Amino acid sequence: MLAADMVGFSRLVSVDEEGTIARLRALRADLIDPSIAKHGGRLVKTTGDGLLVEFPSVVDAVRNAVEVQRKMSEYNVGLPQDQRESGGDKSPIAP
Repeated sequence: MLAADMVGFSRLVSVDEEGTIARLRALRADLIDPSIAKHGGRLVKTTGDGLLVEFPSVVDAVRNAVEVQRKMSEYNVGLPQDQRESGGDKSPIAP
């Protein structure tokens, strides 16, 4: 099992609710959900900004988490500072 949560979600929503939710949806469609499928995962539950995902093995879960974290760092590069979880190249998704 892998539990993931978007760090700073409340802050981001308070700054730009529609934009934050749109970015989260785009991230799910373009990055997170494809990575889950690639590593054999099954989405068990979503809770707004959180996910609970089942994988066939711990190795698959870790590979998924590492892939998402790396790609999130790349994604954050183009975002304004106030749309990042805490600035820099940190990922807004925390496994």
